[in-house]
Amino acid sequence: MTNGGALAAHRRGVQRLLQSYRAIPPDSSVRLAKKTSNLFRSRARRDAPGLDTSGLTGVICVDPHTRTAEVQGMCTYETLVAATLPHGLSPLVVPQLKTITLGGAVTGLGIESASFRSGLPHESVLEIDILTGDGEIITASRDEHPDLFRAFPNSYGTLGYSVRLRIELEPVEPFVALRHLRFDNLTDLVETMQRIVADAEYAGTAVDYLDGVVFSATESYLCLGVRTRTPGPVSDYTGQSVYYRSIRQLKQDRLTIADYLWRWDTDWFWCSRAFGAQHPVMRRLWPRRLRRSSIYWKLIAYDHRFRIADRIEAAHRRPPRERVVQDIEVPVEHCVEFLEWFLAEVPIEPLWLCPLRPRDPDGWPLYPLQPGHTYVNVGFWSSVPAGPEPGATNRRIETKVSELQGHKSLYSDAFYGREEFERLYGGEIYKTVKKRYDVHARLLDLYSKAVGNQ
Repeated sequence: MTNGGALAAHRRGVQRLLQSYRAIPPDSSVRLAKKTSNLFRSRARRDAPGLDTSGLTGVICVDPHTRTAEVQGMCTYETLVAATLPHGLSPLVVPQLKTITLGGAVTGLGIESASFRSGLPHESVLEIDILTGDGEIITASRDEHPDLFRAFPNSYGTLGYSVRLRIELEPVEPFVALRHLRFDNLTDLVETMQRIVADAEYAGTAVDYLDGVVFSATESYLCLGVRTRTPGPVSDYTGQSVYYRSIRQLKQDRLTIADYLWRWDTDWFWCSRAFGAQHPVMRRLWPRRLRRSSIYWKLIAYDHRFRIADRIEAAHRRPPRERVVQDIEVPVEHCVEFLEWFLAEVPIEPLWLCPLRPRDPDGWPLYPLQPGHTYVNVGFWSSVPAGPEPGATNRRIETKVSELQGHKSLYSDAFYGREEFERLYGGEIYKTVKKRYDVHARLLDLYSKAVGNQ
């Protein structure tokens, strides 16, 4: 169902985008002119003009008959979900934070508790309009420009920027019933996870959503979600209660589908505690509308810019700290080994677990996970005492992940040498596509952006 007004607005947004591209001097790099981001890499500040994407933030249309949506590249999942839920539909995978954009989740990576059955967000993209470094808008799909289509995920804007995407949707129910399974050892946790992924059920009941939390080597949980239309009391974790704490307190829970999709956003998983937002007094004073990941990210951005945390540590004569904010994937058969190593070597808890199984049989060269194989995403977001060299703990994690045939998302700090990086993230395939669609190298290359922080 095409919305004529939205389509006309999209065309105007595309024209503004192209005009802004043409206004960038030929010898300057092409970048987005946006002040916010969900990336955690420290990047060089630029005052040069960038691409105007201000007209590309909406939903063009939702078609409940074909279960598809046409979405602009800078549309946030918060906006997208608000448009699809009235039709009883949802994107196949909804990354956990409201202000992640659809284009960002595709050109980067996104994951959620539906990933064990639906893979990653880019796997439900049917076609995509991409502004390339050469200033052309190319429609890419599995049949048209398939080389660009397959190399685009995990390219982080170095092969172009999403302008419009057509994606699959799936039916949802009004509520999600939750069951929290506690484990006293990691082997049982991972074995149970593996069976649920294989069977899409637990104890005879279908499982629609699956993730987990590790609080310690002897206390961990799997969170099983089942769609339901059966009415009943629901929890609210946008107020005084904190979602991740409920996992330890409740064996069963129930949320509306919208609150389930955004259950992690209110407290940015558990990271809001660093700002005092989980203290009962502070929480009552902190406006509910400001309890969201985008606000915490802005606080982090100020810290990065003005080195507030470093100054506080120095004032108290405490040693500096290293930021360790990462998501990694390891094959499920190596998950226990990684968790045991991490808990013994890195003083960060809790850890988030999210199983995923890539579903496209042809794979994605810039993030080459084996199709049909189960991996486990492990997320950890905190800081540790600084080591003898910059990024010491991050480097050790990178080494361990590579040793276990895993991969690391590139939204945060990376320390790979170029040779290893190219082996892990596309290598010659990336270079070939880059040369074809960005002849004059107007966009940064992936290594410079992800590791060089340019």
